Amino acid sequence: MNILFVADPLELFKIYKDTTFSMMREAQRRGHRIAACEPRHLGWQRGRPVTATVREIVLTGEPDEWFRVEATPERALHEFDAVLMRKDPPFDAEYIYATHLLEQAEREGARVVNKPRALRDHPEKLAIMEFAEHTTPTLVTREAQAVRAFHAEHQDIILKPLDGMGGMGIFRVKADGLNLGSIIETLNDGGATSLMVQRFVPEIVQGDKRVLVIGGKPVPFSLARIPQGSEVRGNLAAGGKGVAQPLTPEDLKIANAIGPVLAARGLLLIGLDVIGGSLTEINVTSPTCFQEITEQTGFDVPAMFVDALEQLLASGEWPTSAG
Repeated sequence: MNILFVADPLELFKIYKDTTFSMMREAQRRGHRIAACEPRHLGWQRGRPVTATVREIVLTGEPDEWFRVEATPERALHEFDAVLMRKDPPFDAEYIYATHLLEQAEREGARVVNKPRALRDHPEKLAIMEFAEHTTPTLVTREAQAVRAFHAEHQDIILKPLDGMGGMGIFRVKADGLNLGSIIETLNDGGATSLMVQRFVPEIVQGDKRVLVIGGKPVPFSLARIPQGSEVRGNLAAGGKGVAQPLTPEDLKIANAIGPVLAARGLLLIGLDVIGGSLTEINVTSPTCFQEITEQTGFDVPAMFVDALEQLLASGEWPTSAG
């Protein structure tokens, strides 16, 4: 199998924890060939298929010079057995353009994971609103007064930008309302930008759990990202401590309700963020935590993912742009 990873620059990978790297390593271990490019390398010329200048690579097993480039051809995306879209957010205009190019490649026969249209249709914070029965009270708005009314009702709230990642731009406002006006102004840019407001879930002290779902089936362990010190954010990028633990009955209920629905839409891999029993986010662009869970529990998450990818390829039931 020949796999193309559309991802961030290889030189920026932190291979001791990078999930895309763990996918590559497992794919190579099974004898599959690996290529990589960035979204900026995608191109489409009239009358021709969508192409990319790719780097065909071999993983060396070394910690520093961890890959070796074998060739740098221009290839049509439909020539690969699978194209894995693993570009990290931000989910900006360039990301959306990349999904349009990938969707055109699908029409030409490329098999893209996660499905480009599904990436566009499931913004990672907004996507939870479809599954309201599993969420904490949540509001999406541009209106400052609506945020104030939500705070008056719930007293202790979290405010966040819709396009943030890694805990960026997250604020907590308690019952005293300290700095609420300033935070609203910062996040909604005078009413020009939508933001999300949620009732604070006190179980955050036990961790913001990443529950991975592959092919509609939950990985049996989550990674609880536990805030440290006075920090309210559990994100690893914000200094949270990652502790793997078995899924709780609540975790399983959420994963089993959402996973098959999104898998049927072409989302082979998703990451559910769960605090207590509340779903707070659905990660679809480049869910992480494979290596942390594998190292702490012995459960081989990359193997589960490549198993699912191989099974999907073998089934011939690949979701297409018309699916």
